[in-house]
Amino acid sequence: MDFSEKCNRIFWNATQLYHQTDNVDAALANPYEEKTIEYYLFLKNWIDAVQWHLEDIIRHPEIDPVEALKLKRRIDKSNQERTDLVELIDSYFWEKYHDVKPAEDATINTESPAWALDRLSILALKIYHMQQEAERTDASPEHIIACKEKLRILLEQRLDLSMAISQLLADIEAGRKYMKVYKQMKMYNDPSLNPVLYARK
Repeated sequence: MDFSEKCNRIFWNATQLYHQTDNVDAALANPYEEKTIEYYLFLKNWIDAVQWHLEDIIRHPEIDPVEALKLKRRIDKSNQERTDLVELIDSYFWEKYHDVKPAEDATINTESPAWALDRLSILALKIYHMQQEAERTDASPEHIIACKEKLRILLEQRLDLSMAISQLLADIEAGRKYMKVYKQMKMYNDPSLNPVLYARK
């Protein structure tokens, strides 16, 4: 099993575990040892699953504005946790390939391995939910056909992205590509960078 396959298995297991309760306040039961890459991958998908459903809840047309504001701030916090975790996962790859000497003609990828895995994690959630839609018994035949076609495309996308991630890791390991990790520098949560926040001082 290569790394992409491992990630897909972990993301799918986390997605399924979340939907056993389908509760944004459910306690996380991470089956992996803390501070291992598997632990962080499982946590990554759990955060994505919770945020997915928070985004659903906040879009309810009759949501109480006070509750919506609380949810918006919770989503902002979740986004920051997600970004921090992606950067932590990238540090795993940085350490793993730190001693690899890039070839003279080595190139850099448009995104780091962990940000590609971020997309793979979200794809697991898209596939899960589209599968649910495709299996509904209360929807029109047209809806089912459309969702089955979307599911087919999502599965193809997961296959393509998995292959691309495997190739990227192989290229980094062989020195054909090299890693650079940039902090995302999110500004809206930083009191020193968000003008609405620092103007209140």
